[in-house]
Amino acid sequence: MIRKIKAEDKEIYIKMAHDFYRMPAVDHPVPDSYLEKTFEECLKSDTYAELFILEWEGKIADYGLIAKTFSQEAGGMVYWLEELYILEEYRSKGLGSEYFRYMEEHKEEGVTRFRLEVEKENERAWKLYKRQGYDWLEYDQMIKEFC
Repeated sequence: MIRKIKAEDKEIYIKMAHDFYRMPAVDHPVPDSYLEKTFEECLKSDTYAELFILEWEGKIADYGLIAKTFSQEAGGMVYWLEELYILEEYRSKGLGSEYFRYMEEHKEEGVTRFRLEVEKENERAWKLYKRQGYDWLEYDQMIKEFC
């Protein structure tokens, strides 16, 4: 089952997101205060971001985070599939594929592209994405931080 996050999910979400950002497949950790900001934003509104909980046999197995933006290049709205974190004991059970199917079936009108980031070294993840129909976008990214 996939559902939107609820206020009572805060503790488990923060723990999972904290663990996600300390995995070798992630470029760098982020402060827990950022995780809390994301949680609060998603409870307040789904305009910019949405958090989802995936359950397996009634237990929380993972979470997914999407961010929303408009892209001239894509000709409409883009969902950035920011994070998908599946707890170790629930991996290889089809939850990742279920999440992608759910996102496609429930996308808002006007969404023209899904986009995600993956470390090329994270072979397990990019193989899942390739099976879902994703392809490499040959861009390098640059950022400027203000926090």
